[in-house]
Amino acid sequence: MPEIIIRLPDEGIVVDGMLVGVMSDTHDDSVQTKKAVSRFNREGVELVLHAGDFVSPFMIDTLKELRAPLTGVFGNNDGDRHLLERKSAGLPSMKIEGTFARIDAGGMRIALLHGNDRELLETLAACGSLDLLVYGHTHRPEVRKAGTLLIVNPGEVYGHLTGRSTVALVDTVKRSAEIVEI
Repeated sequence: MPEIIIRLPDEGIVVDGMLVGVMSDTHDDSVQTKKAVSRFNREGVELVLHAGDFVSPFMIDTLKELRAPLTGVFGNNDGDRHLLERKSAGLPSMKIEGTFARIDAGGMRIALLHGNDRELLETLAACGSLDLLVYGHTHRPEVRKAGTLLIVNPGEVYGHLTGRSTVALVDTVKRSAEIVEI
């Protein structure tokens, strides 16, 4: 979905919007990750967020076919973080921000983290300065609202713990998300 710009006559109001793909817990499963990449490309997402647990550096190669930029964070199972960072830095549209990323995209203030630090997750949810909170770690998909905050866990691309390989699509105009099986 291309960026949506609405211009109202004489008022000069501009509303930006985009479709954001969200994934987590790929856990070295290149087959399912390629399916997620294909789904994001078909949907025309303009940004992909990865909430951690790539696991091995070779997974960066699996994400090369994404047509949208990717911002990711580390999870608790990511092994060689230095090599993961180095490999992702070699791709102009991919970056791993460490264990936390704060992003402004599609008119939303977004926090991205893995979610294994429950206290941090709850603090961010309560801070009141975010529009979207993205996390992974539990392998269970979740979309919920906490006041005006949209909270999204895309579940697991890996699919082995829950039996479902899932990602999420976030519409920044509607400020909504849906879980999609891949």
